[in-house]
Amino acid sequence: MNNLNYGIIGNCRTAALVSETGSIDWCCLPEFDSASVFAKLLDEKKGGQFAFHVDDSYEISQVYVKDTSILKTTFSSQNASFEVYDFLPRYLKKDKNYHTPPELIRYLKVTKGTPKLKVDFNPKLEYALGNTEIFIKENFIVGLTEADEFDTLFLYTSLDKEAVANSKEISLTKDAFFLLSYNEKIELPDMESISLDLETTKEYWLNWSSRTPKFGTYDDMILRSAMTLKLLSYDKTGAILAAATTSLPETIGEVRNWDYRFCWIRDASMVVKVVSQLGHKRMIKRYLQFIIDLIPDKNEKLQIMYGINKEKQLTEKHLTHLSGYKDSKPVRIGNAAYAQKQNDIYGILVDVIYQELVKFKSDLDNKEELWTITKGIAWVVGKHWQEPDKGIWEFRTEDRHFTFSKVLCWVAIDRAIKISKLFDKSSKLERWKTLEKAIRNDIMENAWNEDMQAFTQSYNSTDLDASVLLMETYGFIEAKDPKFVSTVKAIGEHLTNDGLLYRYKNKDDFGLPSSSFTICTFWYINSLFKIGEVEDAKQQFERLIGYSNHLGLMSEDIDFKTKRLLGNFPQAYSHLALIETAINLSKVEKS
Repeated sequence: MNNLNYGIIGNCRTAALVSETGSIDWCCLPEFDSASVFAKLLDEKKGGQFAFHVDDSYEISQVYVKDTSILKTTFSSQNASFEVYDFLPRYLKKDKNYHTPPELIRYLKVTKGTPKLKVDFNPKLEYALGNTEIFIKENFIVGLTEADEFDTLFLYTSLDKEAVANSKEISLTKDAFFLLSYNEKIELPDMESISLDLETTKEYWLNWSSRTPKFGTYDDMILRSAMTLKLLSYDKTGAILAAATTSLPETIGEVRNWDYRFCWIRDASMVVKVVSQLGHKRMIKRYLQFIIDLIPDKNEKLQIMYGINKEKQLTEKHLTHLSGYKDSKPVRIGNAAYAQKQNDIYGILVDVIYQELVKFKSDLDNKEELWTITKGIAWVVGKHWQEPDKGIWEFRTEDRHFTFSKVLCWVAIDRAIKISKLFDKSSKLERWKTLEKAIRNDIMENAWNEDMQAFTQSYNSTDLDASVLLMETYGFIEAKDPKFVSTVKAIGEHLTNDGLLYRYKNKDDFGLPSSSFTICTFWYINSLFKIGEVEDAKQQFERLIGYSNHLGLMSEDIDFKTKRLLGNFPQAYSHLALIETAINLSKVEKS
């Protein structure tokens, strides 16, 4: 059973998840990381939703409107049918700024007969912490809570408000609309203004999609994944979210439930690297500016993650009143990992800066700041690369000398050298070259395990780890190097389980994982492709993408046994890796 059959809609300010039966089960307003107004996803009874109920004669199906992020849910019976178009408005205004209000539109289009439905409008403001009352006013229905904090939500509709608020049966004799707004509207919406919002938002997405290049076999999948990454970008600051949700568990009934509505430097930088292959410059420039804005002091250490509005403290709290997704507690908001030390983020960031300088050198107007950041990071890495850290997987207890972290320290210096050559700056070159060699030698000496015939998770360890597959991606080692080939084979032998990969198998702070981290399987498939096992890579890719949901969306994890999607959703990490792998495999199709 694949329970994460949701579509994401959004406007680069916030997002909502719509179930395959057309129920909005997750939505935060006015922004991605605001308190939820619907959270049935995290508590079926208390969370609140916005649904349409029809009798059993209706069949329900769902697709995205082609090349857009507008979701169409069709309710169809023998005698009557209607379509619901769900979207958050986004389009360019005359002043060249984007119109992205904190509001959600549901456009109901009658396609046959006189459909009958009941509206289940049940908002639960402020994470359902207290009671939300519904009041019918002259121009709108308002949801209001005063229990935890005061908050309101406004629903405008062309249908009878009393019937909507009280879930009475409604006969749809013509097209209708709902506009859900965080703010009270100054100008009342009507069918004409709603139709215009639909058309201009559709035009925005069609234009955006038309700028995404074609690669071949997997173009539809690449485009859907690219749009999903776009929906996880936050226009106001340039931040890119790891996912749109909090506390969707990695394993049902366990406690690995985290809030992912933040900007991890690693995830976001990897997203930007992939998006730059697709040529969407604005998203890249906004993210680089986000980084520049975060590092005002030359000696300031990077955190692994920040709030989408550049917050540096992300205190973690438990919402004990919510039962959690499929009763998986706790439900968390905030993320204590922000204080962790992970040395790999430096290399990941300098790599992105280097890639963008190569690609858009004449088009970037913040080159001085990027050079300052590069020098600052090289200084930090030179001072701290020999220290242990928490690693890419955020082990919450012991620090270790993780191979991936060391490789990315090497990347930081290697790219700093390349950037200095790009800018014709030579004063630090010799020092950096010496440092680059020292880090490389240290890794080759301590990360390779002769018995395992593989690079291992950490120094002098026998544990394998999927993250070392990125050694080749980041240019530390050649794909055909015997040590890399045997590492790929060892990881395939020891970490795969029915075609899916463990991140690692050594027990962590929470025991042995029982689900596969989706990005790791993509890394493995990519590595198979790189070492020449192309047919195997292609077969495994086809199988993996078959586990995506009905709309082609993927979460963070996949259950080894049932293949159901688990973890936060949709996950930027999974979709960037899908794009990367699909582009690589498309090259084979063309040749």
